[in-house]
Amino acid sequence: MESAGVQSAENTTAAAGSDAAPEAAPSAPRTGRAPDARSFVRPAVIVALLAFVLIAFPSMFSQYYVDAWTQVAIYSIVTLGLGVLVGRVGMVSLGQGAVLAMGAWVAARLLFATSLPFPVVLLAAGLITMLLGTLVGLPALRMSGLYLALITLMLAGAITVTLANINFPNGGHGFTGYNGASVHIPPIRRPSAAITDTAYFRYCVIVAIVMFVLVLVHLRGRPGRAWAAIRQSEAAALTAGINTTFYKLWAFALASFITGVAGGLVAGSFRYLNSLTFTTQDSITLLAVVLMGGAYSMWGAVVAAFLLKFLQALLNDWGLSPDWLTILFGIGVLQVLTTAPRGLVDQVPKDLAKLGRLLAKPFRRSPAAPEREEA
Repeated sequence: MESAGVQSAENTTAAAGSDAAPEAAPSAPRTGRAPDARSFVRPAVIVALLAFVLIAFPSMFSQYYVDAWTQVAIYSIVTLGLGVLVGRVGMVSLGQGAVLAMGAWVAARLLFATSLPFPVVLLAAGLITMLLGTLVGLPALRMSGLYLALITLMLAGAITVTLANINFPNGGHGFTGYNGASVHIPPIRRPSAAITDTAYFRYCVIVAIVMFVLVLVHLRGRPGRAWAAIRQSEAAALTAGINTTFYKLWAFALASFITGVAGGLVAGSFRYLNSLTFTTQDSITLLAVVLMGGAYSMWGAVVAAFLLKFLQALLNDWGLSPDWLTILFGIGVLQVLTTAPRGLVDQVPKDLAKLGRLLAKPFRRSPAAPEREEA
């Protein structure tokens, strides 16, 4: 019954216009000709763009901005996880910043206490954070809307307070790995192939690509169709035979896993962690930028990370306080909720197309009037 209900949700997914549904298949050609070459343009452009980012992009910026782009790559994973909950399932979570802090704590402890390779530590941090995040999300499964937002915010506050009291590992012994008497704190190690900041930027981009592919596989499959049905109407999804509790828990687990991996990347990026690195306010800011970037699109996660981290670095470089971003994000959320519910990633191309047509209008030649035949 559940399988049939998920299959029936395909039409709902397509109506939602999300990335979870595959594009409508073109009508079968009457002849046996090869597929249109235009179908290969988008994958080719994406591959070329990724190659440019990995090879030539870091050399175009100073070390300061390379670090900023590293944070954009890392936080695009975080905003991607929150986008799965908000945009795909319709679950407003304000606890993603705390999940990120848990992932960073677990990764830092493993990096100090073991000699495991960095990719293995990232995988372990993701799995452990997935377990912890899923347990934290259990009380919130039967809630929605404002109630879900409030309980996840309270849970995020509790986790933040707990981590502030036990502090982050700094190479000490015991479960916490924290030694308050230590003067010379060793840095958190990075992968041997990505010791320099430029190499670590490329490493983070590659990990981000893997996480995006993982989410895309989910969205293109049965979970994506079930999430789309739940977002449209949970009551209708239940009527269709979809186990909404199971698929909502699945969404929590997936979002927690990729956010835990991002936490491990944060640990390797900052090299030194403390309780001030992660605050409860970060969870609220994350939700704001996800809504601004576009919660219904995977590209919206990249836009959200750019707004969150690159603009902050830009203001710091200009000598301005990053606190101005709070005002900017407040205005941006108001604008998005009123005029662009699908975010900047959807609205800006439409506005640019309208502007282009408006500017090109005076240069268009009006069709010549037909000449009258002489009698």
